[in-house]
Amino acid sequence: MQYVTLIIDKRRELSVKYKKMLENSLSTVIISKSLLSAMKIIQDKEPDLIIISDSIDSDQCDYCKQIRALTYNMRPIIIALSKSAELQDRLNVLSSGADDFISEPVNSEEFLMRITAHLRRESESNLDNTTLLPNKNYTLRALRRTVTSKNPWGCLYITIENFKTYRETYTELASDKLVQTFCAIMQSALSDDDYSGCLSENEFIIITNPIKAEKIANFLTFAFDSVAPKFYSPQDKERGYIITEGDNQTGRRSGFVYLTIGVVTNEFKKYTDIKNLLTDLASIHHLANLPNRSNYLMERAKISGKDAIYSNVYNNKIVIVEPDEAMKVLLKTILELQGYEATVIENGEDISIYGDSPAVIILDAGHADNLKGLKICKTLRENSDFNNTKIIVTSIFHDKELILNCGADLYMPKPYEISTLVKWIKVFIDEVNY
Repeated sequence: MQYVTLIIDKRRELSVKYKKMLENSLSTVIISKSLLSAMKIIQDKEPDLIIISDSIDSDQCDYCKQIRALTYNMRPIIIALSKSAELQDRLNVLSSGADDFISEPVNSEEFLMRITAHLRRESESNLDNTTLLPNKNYTLRALRRTVTSKNPWGCLYITIENFKTYRETYTELASDKLVQTFCAIMQSALSDDDYSGCLSENEFIIITNPIKAEKIANFLTFAFDSVAPKFYSPQDKERGYIITEGDNQTGRRSGFVYLTIGVVTNEFKKYTDIKNLLTDLASIHHLANLPNRSNYLMERAKISGKDAIYSNVYNNKIVIVEPDEAMKVLLKTILELQGYEATVIENGEDISIYGDSPAVIILDAGHADNLKGLKICKTLRENSDFNNTKIIVTSIFHDKELILNCGADLYMPKPYEISTLVKWIKVFIDEVNY
C-alpha cells in the first residue's frame, strides 16, 4: 500500500527534517507552507496522514475542524505538532478532530514509531479480509491520486470471469483459495512502486508505469491459465466445462474461470477525472473479453481518423544492433510493449538488405579500436533507401562530434536511461510518419 503524508508547516528546516524521516519507498511526503495550497493538496491527493504544525497562520484547533469537514468521506489521520506541552492545549486540539498530539522538540525515534503505528492501523482498517489487498474505497482513492499525478502511469482493470458460477459450484472456501492464489501471482509480478487493490471479490486494479503495464498483463494471463485447471475436479477437466444445477434438476453449461484485463495509460490521453478513467477502463476491458480464455487489451494511440483516406503505411519498425545480449532482449521487449515492431540484427552490415526501411535504427558504435558501428552509419547515410530513417548511435566512448559527423541523428552515451531512449524514439517515429 502506498501512503501519502501531508506536512503543513511554515518552517523550512523542520519540515524538511520530518519529510526525510518519513519518506521511503512506500510513503510519499508532501510539504505545504500555506493553508490554501494544503487544501488543494488534500482534495487532489487525499492523504492518509496530515501533520499540522502550530507555526501556521491560523488557529490549530480551527484548522483541524476545517480538515475534518473537508475530508468527512475519507477521514485521514491528523497529528498536531506544537511547541506547547500544556494539558489544556492537548485537550483542545484532540477535541477539535486531531488523532494525536506531539510536543516539540520531538524525539526522532518516538515520532517515527508513532507515525508508523498510525499508518499501520490505517492500512489494516482498509484491507479486504480475503485478499489482504486494499479495499474498494482505498483503491478508488489511489486512482484519484493517479489521475492528478503528472508522472506517466498505466492502469490495469482485471476481472476473474465466471467467478460466481465457480463459487456456487465449488463452495466459498474453494473460491477464496482461487482468489488468494491469483493475488499471490499478481504480487509476484509487481514491485514496491506498484499498487494493487480490489474493487470487489473478483475485480482488481493495478497501477504501475506504462512500460511495465503490458508485460504484467501478459504474465498474469499466462500464469492464471496455467494454475486455474488445478482448481477443478478431474471430471470437469475431462469434460471441459462445468455443469451448474438449477431448479428441477436443470443443468447449465458454464465455462471455466479466466482473466479479462483492460489496460489504459496516460501516454495518449491525459485524464483529469476518475470517472473518465473508469469509463475508459470499462470500455477497453469489455473489448478484451474473449469466451473461455484469458486475454488483455491495451489502449493504443489512434493512428488514423474516421473515414481517413489511405496514403502511407504507418512505419513503426525499429532495428536494433547491439552487442550486449542482455541489452538486446531488454530493448526489444520494452519497444514491443510500447507497440513498436522491433527487430534485432546480429550484424549491422545486414541492415542494407533488411527490406523495408525501418523508421529508427538503434546502432552501437562499436569498440574504440575499430569503430565498426560508425562505418555502418556512414554507409547507411549514403544509401538513399534510408533517407527517412532516423539513426540513434549509442557509444561507450564519448565523442559527440565524431559520431554526429558520421550521420547519426542522435548520439546517446552509454550507460543511458531506457526511458530517455523511448522518448526519443517516439519523437523520431512521429517525425518519420508525419
